[in-house]
Amino acid sequence: MLKHLLFIYNPTSGTGKIANELSTVLDTFTKAGWLTTVYPTQGKGDAARAARELGPQFERVVCAGGDGTLSEVSGGLLGLEAPPPLGYIPFGSTNDCAATLHLPKGAKRATLAAAGAGTPTPIDMGLLNDRPFVYVAAFGAFTNVAYDTPQDLKKTFGHLAYIFGGIASLPTISPYHIKVEYDGHMLEDDFYFGMVSNSLSIGGIKPPNSDQVVLDDGLFEVTLVKKPLSLADLANGFQALINLSPADGGALIQFQASSLTFACDRPLPWTIDGEFGGSQPVNEITNRQKALQIIQGA
Repeated sequence: MLKHLLFIYNPTSGTGKIANELSTVLDTFTKAGWLTTVYPTQGKGDAARAARELGPQFERVVCAGGDGTLSEVSGGLLGLEAPPPLGYIPFGSTNDCAATLHLPKGAKRATLAAAGAGTPTPIDMGLLNDRPFVYVAAFGAFTNVAYDTPQDLKKTFGHLAYIFGGIASLPTISPYHIKVEYDGHMLEDDFYFGMVSNSLSIGGIKPPNSDQVVLDDGLFEVTLVKKPLSLADLANGFQALINLSPADGGALIQFQASSLTFACDRPLPWTIDGEFGGSQPVNEITNRQKALQIIQGA
């Protein structure tokens, strides 16, 4: 008997490459024993709504698009009492989540993983002020780059586009004075960058604390970069951010936490999974441990 699968895809991801692969994807699902219902998203927020409203009717949900599409679908499923396993076929520009999930490259191989060759694995989800995210929430320098970088620049330069854009944004960045409370601890300082993540790749780059990443341990990896007091501090911060070498002391602070509160002296703009995540003075981030089963590759 055929099993039922909901396939949600973003027609505009990866400059529309999905259209050329759609027949292959659907044929692969059918050969794997799935009766597939196809839903092309119609705009921002539609993937989350489709997952939330239609997801309970299916034994598996698979999405195709960029990391933003995966983030939306995950957020929609997060509200369900018993969310079905979620597969992902990456078609975005950077595909951080595909790297973290060890998904194979190529539409057919990724579809085979989503259809059954991969392994449904418990994954932590994050909430920023009750807004779900899959792999990263960040503020300050670099964080507007993912959604401000032109698509043609992303296509030409890949993850280097994020680095170029981040460096270009530095003259416009002023530090935020923030009190950070986390798991019974507190620190206060001026920061020009902060990142709360659960990922092996961010902007196409391996983060500095990736050796600590366990996707279902209930802990985020946290990176904060203080306002540099010297050129050496600034160099340390940037070396860590772009993974040139580990930084000792200086401007960089790293730790793990399951819940955090960021209290700022002014509204603090965030990006979550590469999209704008809101701006307010007090922001709470919590970890929903093993909230979803997402299918990993080998």
